[in-house]
Amino acid sequence: MKKVLLLFFLSIFLLSGCGKYGEEDVVKDFGDKVKDAKAYYVEGSLELVNNDDVYNYNVEVAYKEDNYYRVSLTNTANNHTQVILKNNDGVYVVTPSLNKSFKFQSDWPYSNSQIYLLEAIVQDIEDDENRTFKETDKGYTFMTSVNYPNNRNLVKQKITLSKKLKLKTVEVYNSDSVICMTMKYNDIDYSPTFKKNYFSLDTVMETYAIEDETEQTSALEESIYPLMIPSGTKLTNEEKIDKDNGERIIMTFDGEKPFLLVEETANIEDEFTIIPTYGEPYQLMDTLGVMTTNSLNWTTNGIEYYLVSDVMNQEELVEVAQSIGVVQTMK
Repeated sequence: MKKVLLLFFLSIFLLSGCGKYGEEDVVKDFGDKVKDAKAYYVEGSLELVNNDDVYNYNVEVAYKEDNYYRVSLTNTANNHTQVILKNNDGVYVVTPSLNKSFKFQSDWPYSNSQIYLLEAIVQDIEDDENRTFKETDKGYTFMTSVNYPNNRNLVKQKITLSKKLKLKTVEVYNSDSVICMTMKYNDIDYSPTFKKNYFSLDTVMETYAIEDETEQTSALEESIYPLMIPSGTKLTNEEKIDKDNGERIIMTFDGEKPFLLVEETANIEDEFTIIPTYGEPYQLMDTLGVMTTNSLNWTTNGIEYYLVSDVMNQEELVEVAQSIGVVQTMK
């Protein structure tokens, strides 16, 4: 009789679906796996899409408890590497090819979503009460909202995990459901060993010596104009100035959304230079830039750009900056 009752309750248990590994289990176990890690090391690839332009990066991410981060992004088109470094001294965007770095007093990476940081992905999953979950033959997927304050057009992301809860891909979509960013996680090590001073600025500079194909430009043959200019705004003045090691072009745009655009030849510093700044690191398609409340600064193809406006918001600055292509265009 006891055996019959045991079989009866067991069948009820199985039929009721109790004990099935589901969404909450995946969220908890994947979250614990990341949160319990005292360190991790990631290798992957990042693809960014801007209209018809596609930019690809090889990505390496190193994390150690107590908020140490080292993220290297290598543009596969020109082998140009930049590094986001966070240690006890602050946050840096390091450009070894120019022998310089911007230094921030910033709460990065906690201010918004981060496609290549594991804990940021976990946070996005946990924070979204309206997320969707799906189990497949190969693993699990989540669809969650994202938080990119400087690009409100990015609205959601698809996170794919294997059955063993290994993060495989993250795809970020815009409001038209077009994929704008894709991060593929090729390898994740939850118990890496980092050498002493691995997260120091000096070590980063030694590791990423000037090995890319960036060439120093001494002259600006022609101005490079933005293809996207706010309505009611137009170019009213342009001035070319000689500087010690190259040239500088200053463009003034006046109207409803006035702004200033400076283009100048980027020079390799004789000695390693640290530039203190207020702002945040910003991934601007083919390069890492510096975003402040009213300005955006970045370097690409041997030219340094500085875009500033008293009236445009950060999203508008990004739209103008992304429309400044490497192909020189006429007014």
